[in-house]
Amino acid sequence: MATVDEQFTVLAAGAVDLIGEAELRRKLESGRPLRAKLGLDPSKPDIHIGHAVVLRRLRDFQELGHTAVLIVGDFTAQVGDPSGRSATRPALSSQEADENAATYFEQAQRVLLPDNLEIRYNSEWLGTMGIDDVLRLTGRATVARMLERDDFAKRFASGTPISVMELLYPLLQAWDSVMVQADVEIGGTDQLFNFLAARPIQQHEGQDPQVVLTMPLLVGLDGKQKMSKSLDNYVGITEPPGEQYGKVMSLRDETMPEYFALATGWPDVRVAEVSGALQSGEITPRDAKRLLARTVVDLYHGEGAGAEAEAEFDHVFVAHEIPDDVPDVPIPPDDVREGRVRVATLVARAFPKAVPSNKEGRRKIQQGGVRLDGDVVTDADFEVAPADVDGKLLQLGRRNWARLRA
Repeated sequence: MATVDEQFTVLAAGAVDLIGEAELRRKLESGRPLRAKLGLDPSKPDIHIGHAVVLRRLRDFQELGHTAVLIVGDFTAQVGDPSGRSATRPALSSQEADENAATYFEQAQRVLLPDNLEIRYNSEWLGTMGIDDVLRLTGRATVARMLERDDFAKRFASGTPISVMELLYPLLQAWDSVMVQADVEIGGTDQLFNFLAARPIQQHEGQDPQVVLTMPLLVGLDGKQKMSKSLDNYVGITEPPGEQYGKVMSLRDETMPEYFALATGWPDVRVAEVSGALQSGEITPRDAKRLLARTVVDLYHGEGAGAEAEAEFDHVFVAHEIPDDVPDVPIPPDDVREGRVRVATLVARAFPKAVPSNKEGRRKIQQGGVRLDGDVVTDADFEVAPADVDGKLLQLGRRNWARLRA
């Protein structure tokens, strides 16, 4: 079994914030399995390689014999975004929250171990709280303390409304920590305030306050904002190997050291070696990016999948050839109106993950990203007769292909 110093080195590696360093050592010295908590938002069921940064740290806890506690925020998901400012956090039904959570767990277990894993839903305790319980909880925090949160302080200063329910969110998240008796809470740096809010509340309940451990936020494919599905700048961990490979190859050169450090699962020595070779010119940015892309694909699809994806990428984008495995997509009769169907509709039917609606299909066409039989489609209202496009290729961007069938 690893010593306390060895465990601490593994668990603290790469962390941005580690609040309660001495407490973590003391907890490790106790010899008991620690409970490391990670909260999940079931309104966003798709996991990308940015989420995996935190999940891999949670796996480190598991491999050292500690318990990973995944909390599904199904109760808060049914409320949605109380400020009305976020279209990405809609109010969900109980069934929708459960379905999204199931998908999330399936994906998370591509990174986590099945052992030492506990799954809880916060509706277990939040759903049974009465108004008296809520009032007692609110009495353990002050408005002044809540306004220390950076975004709240800015909105208050500018006169932008802040709902009372928003102020409650950190307290509800803190109560999650109380109910699962969290020793450590893990997440991205954007969650630091909420994690800290739990510590005094746990103490008030007679518990040892949780250690707070935050990991860096991985920048998205745009090289500017954090990786996010809503910003379409992400690499999903369940995406096909070719899709993952192509997306990584689209990265900005300057972001590669960050991706080597956060997206590969490599030890620090290997990261430093490759990043140094890139900086010195020993390897070119393109070769470094190909190595990164192969590594990411192997990580989520198994050894050798990266090399296969690279060969297919070269086949399509270097030799400019059509992929070997283009799927057939039938044209639904219900989409045909007076013998014709809009290409925007066909794009949505052929590529539902990338294009979830006809409206989004129109936008992709307006951006110049759609080709039909090799020709760029420029009219968002362009219609075709199914018989005329039977067997023809529909292409979205550089990585999505479909063969239409009437």
